[in-house]
Amino acid sequence: MKGTTGLKVRLVPCLDVSAGRVVKGTRFENLRDAGDPVEAAARYAEEGADELIYLDISATAEEREAVLPLVERTAEALFVPLTVGGGVRGCAQAEALLRAGADRVAVNSAAVERPELLGELVRAFGNQCIVLAIDAVRKEGGWTLRTVGGRREWDRDAIAWAHEGVERGAGEILLTSIDRDGTGSGYDLELVRTAARGLSVPVIASGGVGAYEHLVDGARAGASALLVAGRFHDRVLTLAGARQALDQAGIPVRTAA
Repeated sequence: MKGTTGLKVRLVPCLDVSAGRVVKGTRFENLRDAGDPVEAAARYAEEGADELIYLDISATAEEREAVLPLVERTAEALFVPLTVGGGVRGCAQAEALLRAGADRVAVNSAAVERPELLGELVRAFGNQCIVLAIDAVRKEGGWTLRTVGGRREWDRDAIAWAHEGVERGAGEILLTSIDRDGTGSGYDLELVRTAARGLSVPVIASGGVGAYEHLVDGARAGASALLVAGRFHDRVLTLAGARQALDQAGIPVRTAA
């Protein structure tokens, strides 16, 4: 089984960073320290991650850009693609992240506030460099958007926004279920399935992984990439174990670097 693009499924560790440290919580709250981002990035690269996502989760709320020296140090520790998000409000911030070593830039809150931003970023850097991050929460039979690290709720349908984002040029969707984040109960498979079924770009499933079978479920729901944070940070799950589980389930996965 493959994702919507026909490519092999990717395994993607995620570093949520605040105040220079990797943090992890539940449903975006009660954050705890999970280590040094540069050390974590180096470990994941050595263990064969397909790529890494680095999100400065407090940048937007603090009305600042991502901390570029830390991004640079993280990029230097890697030999796999790096996606960076946090505080991107225009092309200047995106260019700074790319110059600091990011291969792709993720944008979330600013794009919801001003959707034209996506087109501006795509024209400047190409759609292959632009990831639309969407934080979704279940509401009234569907999913609504939240931004600013889950602090602000919008009266907008998350799936409809994903479609609009792709129409505006986003090259990939990073789809996080706030309801499942940090719970270990598995991805919101209905959310993943609904998004992946109707979109022409890859979907990264995020939020809720607690066991290897959750990765298999996410791939079968149509995700092209499987994001894991806390369970990888705590070494409850490993990249090697994840690859083995997917292989045993007959799901093609990229070969470890």
